[in-house]
Amino acid sequence: MKTLNLIQGTPEWAAHRAHHFNASDAPAMMGCSPYKTRSQLLHELHTGLTPEADAGTQRRFDDGHRFEAMARPLAEGIIGQELYPVTGSEGELSASFDGLTMGEDIAFEHKTLNDALRAVFDDIETMAPEHRDIFAGSVLPLMYRVQMEQQCVVSGCERVLFMASKWNGDTLVEERHCWYEPDMALRAEIIAGWKQFAIDLAAYVPPAVTVEAVGRTPETLPALHIVLKGEVSASNLAEFKEVALTAIRSVNRDLKTDQDFADSAKARKWCEDIEDRVAAAKEHALSQTVSIDLLFRTMDEVSAEARDVRLALEKLEKARKESRRGEIVAGGVAALREHIEALNARLGKPYMPAIAADFGGAIKGLRTFDSMQNAVDTMLANAKITASATADKIDANLKTLRELASGHAFLFADTAQIVLKAPDDLMMLVKSRIAEHQAAEAKKEAEKAAREQVEREQREATAAAFKAVQDAKDEAARDWVESIKAAVVGDKCYVRPTAEKAAADQELLTNIFTMREPKPTAAATPPTLTLGAIGTRLGFNLSSDFLKGLGFEATKVKASCLYHSEDFPLICMKLVAHIDAIQRQRVA
Repeated sequence: MKTLNLIQGTPEWAAHRAHHFNASDAPAMMGCSPYKTRSQLLHELHTGLTPEADAGTQRRFDDGHRFEAMARPLAEGIIGQELYPVTGSEGELSASFDGLTMGEDIAFEHKTLNDALRAVFDDIETMAPEHRDIFAGSVLPLMYRVQMEQQCVVSGCERVLFMASKWNGDTLVEERHCWYEPDMALRAEIIAGWKQFAIDLAAYVPPAVTVEAVGRTPETLPALHIVLKGEVSASNLAEFKEVALTAIRSVNRDLKTDQDFADSAKARKWCEDIEDRVAAAKEHALSQTVSIDLLFRTMDEVSAEARDVRLALEKLEKARKESRRGEIVAGGVAALREHIEALNARLGKPYMPAIAADFGGAIKGLRTFDSMQNAVDTMLANAKITASATADKIDANLKTLRELASGHAFLFADTAQIVLKAPDDLMMLVKSRIAEHQAAEAKKEAEKAAREQVEREQREATAAAFKAVQDAKDEAARDWVESIKAAVVGDKCYVRPTAEKAAADQELLTNIFTMREPKPTAAATPPTLTLGAIGTRLGFNLSSDFLKGLGFEATKVKASCLYHSEDFPLICMKLVAHIDAIQRQRVA
């Protein structure tokens, strides 16, 4: 913390506050101050103008500083250390401390005790003693917690002693206190809130203050007087008519601001008063003569004009009030939509979720348009803070995806959903998906290797079968064939025991030359061998009809013809026999 040699209330202290975001203003920035709105704070920091404190307000300020000074020794007794009033800053954030220890590890904040705070302390007394020191501060009003949390940010203190006291002169009447512990979640909200406030302050344009034209009040019209003696003997009716109608027709009907509506209500009341005065003058005239047509038509015209304007203003006020409420709410909705669109543009894709902001609920029960606008502006600021925090989280998650999921983008087609997860959860999800994918790929590779091994064994068995046939066809090699110990049966190659040699060799030769099939066995696997795969192994293509002629019936799966892998050696043997038979026919 940067310690500043400033005394609270001096011009130098005020100048410092004008260029920093102060802890005492944090509740207004967060929209939880009963004394100042967020819009008012924006206007003050933009213009550098603060409202002049009236005598009563200044007296309360002075009493507050005096009570704070008298309460400081009480706080020192509780803390066990001396406290020093000080002003400090940390970057753009600033705080004025009612007291801070020399080690800057404990702060002191004092308020004047009132009924609301007394009720809070009564609730604190109901807490279990072992929890009171840690959790008591969390039930204090939000505006005090926000102020103290910013003090913790600026000073780095570990806790704050919050005290409220009441004095009668210099005599202590009552004192209540509790400890406030730093709240990291609230701290993040405050920092994000000031960040958004700085953006809004840079773009702030003070609302124009104009004096709207309004109709003349009844006091500015000439008094209508009529004297009748069988005829109108004296009257300023013509002047009254001209001034009255001009004033009535100049009434402003473009209602937007609270001032417009106040002026409209006044003009409506004024029109009603004109009607009453004209009616009274008419009655007075009637009491003097039976009828004077021009007089009455003129008075009726003025009265009717005033009545029409009054009724029109009543309807217009009601309609415009609803319309104006809608305009304020719509302005908040549009501003939030623009902010989210800007965030999506920053992210590169529309990743932003819907941000909840009940602008209609925010203005419910409010009477003035200034209060409605402030409520919407405050909710808009909070919604922007939430949206910006969400965008920051999405941005961080996208970076995590780019770093961890490089080369595995196809695993994250649901990026728009998962980037909304907490960063730690997303990291676990990414690692889990990649690990599962790698395990699946390893399994596929193992299965592929196993298939290749089976196919290799089948090729070796087929080659052995072809070699056996060729050797067997050579009459000169029959004696050698008699001595072979390895035999091909089905798709297995194994060694016969010597004791069974003669019978086995005889059975093998019979199988080869007569193509008698071995005894059928149950298929070890479902049919998976395609015509294409058979052609690839042989080096030329076969048709299903040709194989059917050799005795191999295909299993139809959609448009594919499938065969058992264990039949492949037998297919080769029958194919060789078929070729040999064709060759014998040609020789004959």
